[in-house]
Amino acid sequence: MAGQVITVAQQKGGSGKTTLAVHMALGFRARGQSVALVDLDPQGSLGRWFMMRLEDDPSLCEAMDFATSSAWGISYECRKLVASHDIVIVDTPPKADSDLRPALRVADLVLVPVASSHVDLWATEGVLDLAERENKAALLVLNRARPGTRLGAEVAEAARGLGAELADTVLANRVGYAESMGRGRGVTEGPKGPGRDEVIALTAEVADRLAKV
Repeated sequence: MAGQVITVAQQKGGSGKTTLAVHMALGFRARGQSVALVDLDPQGSLGRWFMMRLEDDPSLCEAMDFATSSAWGISYECRKLVASHDIVIVDTPPKADSDLRPALRVADLVLVPVASSHVDLWATEGVLDLAERENKAALLVLNRARPGTRLGAEVAEAARGLGAELADTVLANRVGYAESMGRGRGVTEGPKGPGRDEVIALTAEVADRLAKV
């Protein structure tokens, strides 16, 4: 059975796309599935994370693979990778235009991280519009959230009004995400804590959503 493709997309920079891509990869690998990461962002943060991991300890990359691609080449790259991996995760540049459409076209599910600000939420509308044009299901993920704040509640409520599904799991604004990424790791690979619980819960949600595709 061929694997499935998750495209992580958001028009606004700084929304946490790469952090989400990394932690979904680690989450699915922890469930015993093989994962391939594809970096479309010229900034190359996903590739640096993977190479840091590989150079530190190659065993950390077991059941994981990495590739780069251009927008026009993503269809070919994904066709190769889904033949040998359970999950392919595509990290895209911060844009919502025609260059993003090929990455949306290959997706079984589009994950859209939304940081806790109205500006980030406004930027989400362009991505959702493109996903709808490609007839692709999208799942909004509140990221870098501050639980219990009025702003967080307002953004969550407004997100529900955009017409896309909103994940139940919220990724909080935790230092652990940035610290672990900087070491080529993820919060799931450190001490037990709320960050790990968030990633496990979100991975289960995404897996459930993919099973319905």
